[in-house]
Amino acid sequence: MTTSRSPAVAGLFYSADARQLAQDVNDLLAEAKFNDFKPKALIVPHAGYLYSGAVAASAYASLRAAAATIRRVVLLGPAHRVAVHGLALPGVDVFDTPLGSVKLDQELAAAIARFPQVTVSREAHALEHSLEVQLPFLQRVLGDFTLLPLAIGWTSAEDVAEILEQLWGGEETLVVISSDLSHYLPYAAAQRIDNETVQAILQLRQPIAHDHACGSIAINGMIIAAQQHHLTPHLLDLRNSGDTAGSRDQVVGYAAMAFN
Repeated sequence: MTTSRSPAVAGLFYSADARQLAQDVNDLLAEAKFNDFKPKALIVPHAGYLYSGAVAASAYASLRAAAATIRRVVLLGPAHRVAVHGLALPGVDVFDTPLGSVKLDQELAAAIARFPQVTVSREAHALEHSLEVQLPFLQRVLGDFTLLPLAIGWTSAEDVAEILEQLWGGEETLVVISSDLSHYLPYAAAQRIDNETVQAILQLRQPIAHDHACGSIAINGMIIAAQQHHLTPHLLDLRNSGDTAGSRDQVVGYAAMAFN
């Protein structure tokens, strides 16, 4: 029997209607700036599409030239709802979205199951939005692919980098790091801190602090991997909720970045 993880934030963070969702994602991608390089890895935000969808689209639009070759996506995002030690696999066969089902890559899951920092937790994935909101974009851009989603809890950047190395593959494998930047700062303060965070990533300097990026552990692991594989980071978009759909009193920062 196939086990599946049902959408938890459809109708909240994005439309639960398949036709509307496809249209929303297509519109966001169409409005995004085109870049013609082929990323190995992305950093993308994970708020509701009203707030961060346009920034996320900037990252996913950069996959157009590489989409035909990408067959696997390794997706890392912070665990917001359940305490996790290490990197948690979901222990299911597919992730469902209103746009259909995405098969999990059991071969990749088996390849990392022996590592002490890897656990299995359906609970950590059941309500987690940081991974789920990336899937409709990936489905529209890539079409057919397998997914390895990891919910990141208390662990080290080195532990993340070790797992990324096992999953790295070639041009058929894309790494996606899901993270927002600063949270609930006044607009000007957020701009200053988020710019500092982005500059650190562009210079491959870590550690990034957790209060500067909720996905900091995964980002820090990605920085180590980028150094090992001689990748170059690029900033595609940097905005916050005060720029997109919210008040400027307390904002959340969003960046789209690509590594190639």
